[in-house]
Amino acid sequence: MLNKLAASELVLNPDGSVYHLNLQPEDIAEKILLVGDPDRVPKVSQYFDTIEIQKNKREFYTHTGTLRGERITVMSTGIGTENIDIVMNELDALVNIDLKEKEFKSEHTALQLFRLGTCGSVNPDVEVDNMLVSQNVVGLDGLMHFYQDYEFENEFSRNFMEKFPYERIKPMLYFSEWTESQYDYFKDAKYVGNTATFPGFYAPQGRQLRLKAVDDKFLETLNELGVTNFEMETSAIYGLSKLLGHKAVTINNVIANRRRGEFSADHHQSEKNMIEWVLERVII
Repeated sequence: MLNKLAASELVLNPDGSVYHLNLQPEDIAEKILLVGDPDRVPKVSQYFDTIEIQKNKREFYTHTGTLRGERITVMSTGIGTENIDIVMNELDALVNIDLKEKEFKSEHTALQLFRLGTCGSVNPDVEVDNMLVSQNVVGLDGLMHFYQDYEFENEFSRNFMEKFPYERIKPMLYFSEWTESQYDYFKDAKYVGNTATFPGFYAPQGRQLRLKAVDDKFLETLNELGVTNFEMETSAIYGLSKLLGHKAVTINNVIANRRRGEFSADHHQSEKNMIEWVLERVII
C-alpha cells in the first residue's frame, strides 16, 4: 500500500508508543496545552479535576486528565523549534496514523493546540506581566524550509521581507499565523501581537556575552518591522499546524521588556496567573 510507512520513518518504542513522546493514541486529548518547561506540567495539571495519564521521556512530560468535565492534556516540549518538530509530528501521528498498521487514517483529526509560553517584548509600550496572543509569526530558524509543501504569505510577511536588512539571515525566514478561531477563547487578552521565533537565546535575541551579536540594534529593527515580542517555539507550531491541519494559538506571558530593560518582579507569580487565566478560558 502506497501510504504504508517504513519502520525507519515512523519510529516506535517496543510497546508501540511514538518514539520520543512515549505516548499511545489513547493517552492524549484533542485539546492540548503545550508548555516548554517540564516543571510547568504539574503546575498546570494541579488544577485538573482528575489526572489519568502521567508519562515522560527525555524532556517530554505529559499529563492527561479532566477539567470541568472535559478531557485535556498538558505536555512539555523543551526549548526550541527542533523539539517542536518532534512534538508536532508525533502528536499528529497519534491521531492521524494507524500505528499498528503504519498507514494513514482515512479520516483526519484536528487537534486544538494552545502554547502557554513566556516571552520578551521588543515593543517599549508592552507592559510586563500581561497576556499577549500571537497573531502573525516570523521564524528565523529555517525549519519550515525543510518541508516541501509549505508556503505562506500575507501583508505582514511581505512588508517584513521587503524591509528586513540582514541578508545572511534572510534565506532562513518563514512566516505563519494563528488559527483565528482559537483566538475566540482569549479575546480579552491585553495584547495581540506579531511574534519572532529565534533559534537561540543569546546572539539571536541580541544578547552579548563574550561573543558579539550581528547588530546592537537588532531588536529595535524587528520592532520597526512590526514585531511585538519574541520567543523560541511559535513559528514551528503555527507552520506545522497549517501543514498538518491542526488548530493552534500561542498565549505569551510577557515577563521582560527588552527595550525598557524591565523584568517581571515575580515571574513565578506571573506564570501562575497565566496558567489560571488560560484554564479559565480554554474549558468553559
